Parts: sequence; C-alpha cells; structure tokens
Amino acid sequence: MSARDRTRTRGLSRRSFLRSAGGAAASTAVVGVPVFVRADEPANGKRAGVRKFPAAGQTISLTVNGQSKPVTVTPATTLLAALREQCGLTGCKEVCDRGACGACTVLVDGKSVNSCLMLAVDAVGTQITTVEGLAKDGRLDPVQQAFADCDACQCGYCIPGFVVRSRALLDETPSPDSNQIRHGLAGNICRCAAYNKIFEAVEKASKGGAA
Repeated sequence: MSARDRTRTRGLSRRSFLRSAGGAAASTAVVGVPVFVRADEPANGKRAGVRKFPAAGQTISLTVNGQSKPVTVTPATTLLAALREQCGLTGCKEVCDRGACGACTVLVDGKSVNSCLMLAVDAVGTQITTVEGLAKDGRLDPVQQAFADCDACQCGYCIPGFVVRSRALLDETPSPDSNQIRHGLAGNICRCAAYNKIFEAVEKASKGGAA
C-alpha cells in the first residue's frame, strides 16, 4: 500500500482533511463575534440566560471598596488585571498568575478569592474588597494593625494577600487555634519565610474577633 493510500480513512484524504480544518479555523476568527457567555441572570423569568461580551472589549461596572468603578475589559481580562491596571489598586500582587501563591487575594462578597483566576466579568454584581478597602474611617483593620505591631513581613510583597486572607479567616472562624490559622493560610506563600510572625499577627488580631 502506498503512503498516500495509508493516509486515507473512510474516503478522507490528508489533503481534504487539512482543507476542512483550515476552513473551520478561519470561520472562528471572525472579528467582533461574542466569545464569552455567562448564565447567572434570569431570562424572562424562566431560566438562566446568557450575556455576551465582544472579543473587542466592553465597559462594565465593578463595585470595589464600596465604589462603582467603570472598567473596559475583554472576555479574557482577569479581575486582578482590572483592579491593578484600571482601578489603580495595586495592593493585590501578580506573582504566580495561576492561583498558587495567594498574593492576589481579594474578597468577593466576603469570601477570599484568587483574583488572577477570576474573570472580571464574573465579578459584575458582587462586592469586591481589596487590601486598600479594609481600613474604615481612617483606622486600620485589626488584622492590618496586628501585622504592623508584630512586624509580620520582610519584603512585604505577599503581605497584602496574607492580610486579606487573614481577614476572611477571622470572619469565618473568629477565634481560631494555631492549627486552624496554619490551615486557613495554607494557600498563601511567603518566600521570605516570615510565617511565625504572620501566625503571631493573626493570633493577635483574633482576640478582637471578626471586624
């Protein structure tokens, strides 16, 4: 059997396969076609509907630290990128960009989230809190104050994520023991290994309970 014959399967040659694949690829490259949908909004009160976002980008509104922020995003824009690049909130850090280090942690409806893994469009309609928004009426959050009092940092790059995650931890478990603190912060990494001081700060803040 010739090489050409061996490439034929059920009447499909290599040439016709490549021609078909090329046509399919070209058909998906139409500029401006909506490429992202979300299905969390009711459509006509009957079932979950879809919202389409154009590949070229669209302006949405995010509620960040109690304020409405208009941001222009594409379907691929992460919440982290929107916060840092368009809202000017650089407390959340882009480090691993894969949800492994916790440096980009923010609160979404009170729950800690790795903002590098969340799409900005998925945050529409939620309450987002960054490390900049934890202080109230000019006073540091008890967690922020405890980190300062305990000198719980070295380079400081990971600290905003630790602070935000610690705030969520204390809201979930107001009086955690040492094991609960370690387990609760397991998703955050400190490359300077300042863990002992960090744990001490969270324990100190826990004496005040949830904010």
